[in-house]
Amino acid sequence: MAYLFTSESVSEGHPDKVADQISDALIDNFLAFDKNSKVACETLVTTGQVILAGEVKSQTYLDVQKIARDTINRIGYTKGEYMFDGNSCGVLSAIHEQSDDINRGVDRATKEQQGAGDQGMMFGYATNETENFMPLALDLSHRILKELADLRRENKDIPYLRPDSKSQVTIEYSDDNVPQRIDAIVVSTQHDDFADDDTMLAKIRKDIVEILIPRVASKLPESIQALFNSDIKYHINPTGKFVIGGPHGDTGLTGRKIIVDTYGGKGAHGGGAFSGKDPSKVDRSAAYATRHIAKNLVAAGVADEVLVQVSYAIGVVEPMGIFINTYGTCPFNMTDGEIANMVSNIFDMRPFAIEERLKLRAPIYSETAAYGHMGRKNETVTKTFSQPNGESITLDVELFTWEKLDYVNKVKEAFGL
Repeated sequence: MAYLFTSESVSEGHPDKVADQISDALIDNFLAFDKNSKVACETLVTTGQVILAGEVKSQTYLDVQKIARDTINRIGYTKGEYMFDGNSCGVLSAIHEQSDDINRGVDRATKEQQGAGDQGMMFGYATNETENFMPLALDLSHRILKELADLRRENKDIPYLRPDSKSQVTIEYSDDNVPQRIDAIVVSTQHDDFADDDTMLAKIRKDIVEILIPRVASKLPESIQALFNSDIKYHINPTGKFVIGGPHGDTGLTGRKIIVDTYGGKGAHGGGAFSGKDPSKVDRSAAYATRHIAKNLVAAGVADEVLVQVSYAIGVVEPMGIFINTYGTCPFNMTDGEIANMVSNIFDMRPFAIEERLKLRAPIYSETAAYGHMGRKNETVTKTFSQPNGESITLDVELFTWEKLDYVNKVKEAFGL
């Protein structure tokens, strides 16, 4: 019997995502000037206020207030009427030195023996139902909000948009787990005030259905475009009004959108957030590494769908173990346990090896902090960072290295494919 599966996304202007982006902007600035920085930075945003807290070990000094304000302005909170804007909000920093008790388990005489920054389990997932090996419902949810942000910045076709928004997509699957159609789409977007609420709601619904959704669909492969139809159930701003939003409408915290950040409820999640953590924290680096493994396994034809788990003990170099679930989609006679043994021989999962393989000691994290950490485009960009003393540095950095299919040939060779 056919079934429905739903995933959601939130925009860069959602208060929790504002907090994530500020935390990751701090990470990038620390790593730009000291690639060995150890950082765990949390952010809270609310009406007119930003609070920064966390632990840092670094050789560089930053103007954290300016970094927070620049991030908020880039997102689009630039007007006093939002009750939260980058130029006027208060910024309080309670960042302090990292505990030596934690650091002693990570830093070692040789980098190769670097211990895990914490205990825990991390998951990576991939499926062949989309070109980027992501679950379709989540991929569409992200695309809707990215397109909505583009429309907001263009300020032409839909001129009343404000930064805060959410989306949700429900897909109908067949018994053999193939997407059949889009059942429902939910979009809630913050907007300027209207003189008449009924006129406002009708206008927003019309613009979302007739402008936003066609723009999203036009950029998709034909096979996915075919899932859009006139029978989709739309819920557009279902509360009827969304003028008060962002950190004024809802306090935001770093690390509260971990399912949006990963696979939209497909696969599994170990529970650890990503943003605000340098790559010595395996919550982040090992989650990227397991995504890299899962994506390369699916692309190589080992299975149509793969879940990878890895676990660590704080201060211990080698992982506790690697677990693989192919959901019965492996086309050849090999158990998931046998696949896991093969994977452990192909991919070095020691923390330092992950950092080196995926180039994680670079300022690459601001781009991850909205619209998902997985399924994104691997590309090289040029970024410039400045310190309070006027010193600046320009770097070419490679983004989303864990999305590369650079191990497909190694996997095929190992599995005889």
